[in-house]
Amino acid sequence: MRSGLSRKDIQKKFHQIVDTLFRNIPSGVGSRRKDFKLSTKELQAVLKDGVKWAVDHGFGSAEDLEHIEEQGCIKGGNPEVVSQRAMERGRPQLGTLGSGNHFVEVGYVDQVYDQQIADTLGLEKDGATVLVHTGSRGLGHQVCDDFIRVMLEASRRYGIELLDKQLCCAPIDSKEGKRYLSAMACAANFAFVNRQMITHWIRESFEQVFQLGPGDLQLDLIYDVCHNIAKIESHEVNGEKKEVCVHRKGATRAFPPGHTDIPLDYREIGQPVFIPGDMGSYSYVLVGTEKAYKETFGSTCHGAGRVMSRHQAKRVAKGRSIEKELEEKGIIVRGASRGTLAEEISEAYKDINNVVEVVHAAGISKKVVRLRPLCVIKG
Repeated sequence: MRSGLSRKDIQKKFHQIVDTLFRNIPSGVGSRRKDFKLSTKELQAVLKDGVKWAVDHGFGSAEDLEHIEEQGCIKGGNPEVVSQRAMERGRPQLGTLGSGNHFVEVGYVDQVYDQQIADTLGLEKDGATVLVHTGSRGLGHQVCDDFIRVMLEASRRYGIELLDKQLCCAPIDSKEGKRYLSAMACAANFAFVNRQMITHWIRESFEQVFQLGPGDLQLDLIYDVCHNIAKIESHEVNGEKKEVCVHRKGATRAFPPGHTDIPLDYREIGQPVFIPGDMGSYSYVLVGTEKAYKETFGSTCHGAGRVMSRHQAKRVAKGRSIEKELEEKGIIVRGASRGTLAEEISEAYKDINNVVEVVHAAGISKKVVRLRPLCVIKG
């Protein structure tokens, strides 16, 4: 999200901002929002209709829909193929921030690499931004668990030899394949709505802190994009247009200028791409390219990537105050637990600047701006 606020506006109140966000957005393992109840019928509507349900219930506006991948709804979601256990896990977690590397980050534009594209995205030097990373919570996790068992059996039935059980699968057109794509669409729609509700509560939090209305805050959604999904898309393979299933795991869509799946106001520049770093470094906004469409099925990496396991990171962070270290760098952080902050130390990740330079030099996404965090809440 972009805003009408500046870096200085945030720095004047960043303790208040981070505390208000942490209070208003439930965070971490098993978190749930106590003042928001969802019936089974409403949850089924969320899984089927995605962000349209959220907007219809007062969480954001129709303008938000235009700036979400697939307008916030992957078609074909059928709640009947989602298990009761997945529904039970998901119902209380809608509008919550996941654990691990999930976050809400308030920052500012630190560097501008392409002024014209930055202007189109509404991003200016020192302008305040908000970055949200979270997904389908326990519902998506349970859908995955449920279908691993289904796919293991399907692999045997269809005579598919597996080098690793985690590669279990089924033909896309099989009964199992179709059911999984439908369940996955439900999980993706849940994730879209989850982020949309968090977006709404971020706006409310800023209104509380700054005592300003939406017109002054201008907290507008730039884009919302998936990074763990399989989608049926049309791509050129060996010179021939084909319908393919593109799996993006830890990867994000990076469609080029002119592509009809990009919002009209971004169509000339290409799809916005986000590559976040860690809570103590930078994040980047880029745009997709024609080269990505030809060489990587229109895809770019989603983040810096870990160089340490969570267990290793905890060992390295033992005895340190991660909150204090970050505060000395001008970054205020709140975590659902000390363990989460230890797992997410900067040393656990690759250098985001190097990663993005590779992406930019390879031509699969083009750098637009660099963001620096000021306040971060972690799940």
